[in-house]
Amino acid sequence: MAAADDPVPAPRRGGSAAPGHAGRPGVPGRPTPPQPRTRIVLAEVSRREDRAERTRAELAQQTRVGDALVRGLVRAQFALALRLSLVVAIGLGGLPWLFAVAPAVGRVTVLGVNLPWLLLGVASFPFLIAVGWAYVRLAERNEQDFTDLVQRPER
Repeated sequence: MAAADDPVPAPRRGGSAAPGHAGRPGVPGRPTPPQPRTRIVLAEVSRREDRAERTRAELAQQTRVGDALVRGLVRAQFALALRLSLVVAIGLGGLPWLFAVAPAVGRVTVLGVNLPWLLLGVASFPFLIAVGWAYVRLAERNEQDFTDLVQRPER
């Protein structure tokens, strides 16, 4: 047994076990196997959670900080939409301009079909699907960056 003024108590050994259970933990006369140590640090976890909770509260309560964070996300999403709209406008809107400036290109036939019909009627759909896929992927990345910013631990 540990003394009353000893800051570290003696490890607990043995215990009562039913007869006939020799060699198992808790049997009198046999030491209990040591338990693995677990390090619990509450200060770091609570600081990280406090900051994340504070930021979420600022977003929910629409404070100036939360409003600035949301405006930044909306601005990033709007800029992305404008850039990809410009790609579509130039990609599809530039084709009629090309055929007007270079009429020889407009008279080219592929497999018996005029090139303008192929480009505007057939190739435009995979192009729009690719731009849509890129928009979704980049918009999700913007949202993930926003989430990481909101949940980032204080440094």
